[in-house]
Amino acid sequence: MSFKKILVVFVCLAFLAVAVSCKKKSGETIKIGAIFAVTGPASFLGAPEAKTAQMIIDEINSSGGVDGKSLELIIKDSTGSPEKAISFAKQLIEENKVFAIIGPSTSGETMKIKAICEDGKTILLSCAAAEDIVNPVAKYVFKTPQKDSYAAEKIFEVMKKKGITTIGVVASNDGFGLAGKKQLETIAPKFGITILIGEVYDKKATDLTGVLTKLKANNVQAVVNWSIVPAQSIVPKNMKQLNMNVPLFQSHGFGNIKYAREAGAAGEGIIFPCGRLLIVDTLPDNHPQKAVLAKYKKNYEGKYGEDVSTFGGHAYDAVMILVEAIKKAGADKEKVRDAIESLKGFAGTGGIFNFSVQDHNGLAIDSFDMLTVKGGKFVKYEDK
Repeated sequence: MSFKKILVVFVCLAFLAVAVSCKKKSGETIKIGAIFAVTGPASFLGAPEAKTAQMIIDEINSSGGVDGKSLELIIKDSTGSPEKAISFAKQLIEENKVFAIIGPSTSGETMKIKAICEDGKTILLSCAAAEDIVNPVAKYVFKTPQKDSYAAEKIFEVMKKKGITTIGVVASNDGFGLAGKKQLETIAPKFGITILIGEVYDKKATDLTGVLTKLKANNVQAVVNWSIVPAQSIVPKNMKQLNMNVPLFQSHGFGNIKYAREAGAAGEGIIFPCGRLLIVDTLPDNHPQKAVLAKYKKNYEGKYGEDVSTFGGHAYDAVMILVEAIKKAGADKEKVRDAIESLKGFAGTGGIFNFSVQDHNGLAIDSFDMLTVKGGKFVKYEDK
């Protein structure tokens, strides 16, 4: 064979090797979409979620990926807008061909894209809290924050021990606020508690004096506020201004120390249900969540120089649940969906997850502890 022919054969083999290599590499990346409110009024939720998701993905890729496959995270900033969430969900499914979607940050956004993910047969691991996200169960839709109904029950348990029987409820007019208000109204009678007045306010409100004045006029024994930003800090300030010297309970959406700091002295004594991430240092070493919580807190705060929050924890759980399912089932969407639904005993930041066909949240009521604000910090609430 002449040198020229040998050269031609060599070049052809080289091109073939490159083609095979490229084809192989293109199949080694798993695309994961993420819709977070990185900016805007709900950025206290979305910003730590986005940072957490990227941190975890980077850690996994630096350790060799999942079964040799690297993960590509495509983050979309919805600014908390349901309309943007709809557009991004369609884009991620139809154009980016993502394997799954993490998020959105808020309940309203999640409810708007629930059907889109179902129709697109795309796994959705929501970081939003409203129980309506998984009730009724949708085949491809899961969520990582604890249930609204469990949060309401934990609040009412404390009220019952404190002898509180008549309360006022205020809630924001978004998906999370309205869903929580509904749970409070449904569950209160089971604990012998009467809601004398329930008010809904605009989620963008910067002064809630008028709403709270109505509650004060009804001589309520306690107030429950169910919302995300900015009202979480406004309600305690306005209550103090009105000399409403009754206990303030907040939802599990209060799990970011920034809210307590913004409330200042008015935030002292707020009681709320929460996962154990914010009190990890007080957990016994043999607690099943301790190692996960401590590692996440250390890595996040070390990387970003800011306090960890339960919201970032929801993203941590979503990513890690998806990764665990891929390890068990391989990179097959349907098999991964099935693997999530059958996942048991998985320790996350929100609790120990035990999913089932009937339960796409997977957390029990014991995933909550009751916390309070003391000295500007979150500590475990102790009955008095």
